Amino acid sequence: MKPETLTLIREGNAKKGDVIGTARLAGILAAKQTSNLIPLCHPLMLTKVSVDISEDAALPGLRVQATVKLSGKTGVEMEALTSVQVGLLTIYDMCKAADRGMVMEGIRVLEKRGGKSGRWVATAD
Repeated sequence: MKPETLTLIREGNAKKGDVIGTARLAGILAAKQTSNLIPLCHPLMLTKVSVDISEDAALPGLRVQATVKLSGKTGVEMEALTSVQVGLLTIYDMCKAADRGMVMEGIRVLEKRGGKSGRWVATAD
């Protein structure tokens, strides 16, 4: 995003309100609705969904990271990815009047633990 857009968000001056708080809430809700959005993705009883949004002046922009947990034996990658993407879409929606050229990229799974496959960590690019 443009540096001015990041400043607008940081200072809380976006016309639609609190961008970071709204995007965090949207990401949490999205994780819970994943099975309604993606065909053949079964509903899960999630035990935790957290969405962290941090400023990265080097981009400039925001980084969105979701952590999703479940006590069952299946993965929650789709819920985490859906959470991040909907959080990013919310940021875009709330700031598009100021910056239609914002880009969403680099969305990926960073780490997975548990289940049949055990622990997996993404390699550095």
